[in-house]
Amino acid sequence: MQALPLLPYLAQQAQAKLPVDIWHYLQSDAGCGAQLQSNEAGWQIKKLIPRPLTALHHPNTQCTMFAEQWAHPIMLAPVAYQRLFHADGEIGTAVACNAQQGQMMVSSLASQSVNEIVKQAQQPLWFQLYWQGDRARTEVLLRKALAAGVSAIVFTVDAPVKQALIDLPKGISAVNLAQPLAMQALQAGQSQVFDGWMTQAPTWEDVAWLRQQVTIPLLIKGLMHEDDARRVVALGCDGIVVSNHGGRVLDGTPTVAAVLPEMVAAVAGQCKILVDSGIRSGQDVFKALAMGADAVCIGRPYVWGLAAEGAMGVAKVIRTLRDELEMTMALTGVSSLAEMRQVKLYV
Repeated sequence: MQALPLLPYLAQQAQAKLPVDIWHYLQSDAGCGAQLQSNEAGWQIKKLIPRPLTALHHPNTQCTMFAEQWAHPIMLAPVAYQRLFHADGEIGTAVACNAQQGQMMVSSLASQSVNEIVKQAQQPLWFQLYWQGDRARTEVLLRKALAAGVSAIVFTVDAPVKQALIDLPKGISAVNLAQPLAMQALQAGQSQVFDGWMTQAPTWEDVAWLRQQVTIPLLIKGLMHEDDARRVVALGCDGIVVSNHGGRVLDGTPTVAAVLPEMVAAVAGQCKILVDSGIRSGQDVFKALAMGADAVCIGRPYVWGLAAEGAMGVAKVIRTLRDELEMTMALTGVSSLAEMRQVKLYV
């Protein structure tokens, strides 16, 4: 019998089923776990006031963005190598997402073909793009995603230095990449960071170039500084995903919940604002939307579901978060996502 709430229960089941190294890869952050915990706490310290007796007029959680309409604002963040966690992989996740009338971002490091993932999802999906070291290689991956029929590109810029690494088992790889990105041999006295990784990292000039290549919505993922938000708007991008990569890149950053209001103010409605990192409940979703986000992204929670129960587990996670969001709306007297913007949060 399940004694725990669903998400902790699925996390427990996932840990029991996964090899130790794969579980550690999924749960690791850039430090000793403190960033992951602070991400979660950042949402939890925000408090809500109940509003009983409020009449709800046609309550719903519908979310519309870039001419797409979903039943809820809970998106699935890009997670690499999902066949590490279950044989269903990204296809299972996509099928579950479609069944729950939502949207997902397919990772550049997906372990299944982006074309097949989109085909099995039976809906256009979003594609998360990693820079491939130069424009030519990046364009090859971009064109492959566009040919598969993706409806938005999410360019992740906050992980030029990789912290969470794993030796992949035989049969699992980033199948959509032409070939692994190889580092040039370092000379004596050169830096692995400055003369290695950072020579293949994107710049603002590359963002401007990418904007010219993409006619569908382009979002920039991994920004937390208001000046960067304003620069994204100036370059004509369509959205920002405010994120610290789930704590997996730079340890000791502010929580996403702490910087979200500044980012919302900086863009002043000129582009969409999404947010991830530390979302663990429907109440967290509500708080993010009340603070100005247009939608939220979850990562580890749906992978717990995938590892524990395959596609069905992913669907359970999405449905549970949506149920919790609806309960929070009912208890705070809110009928729609738009009305959440009027809700005051307390600390």
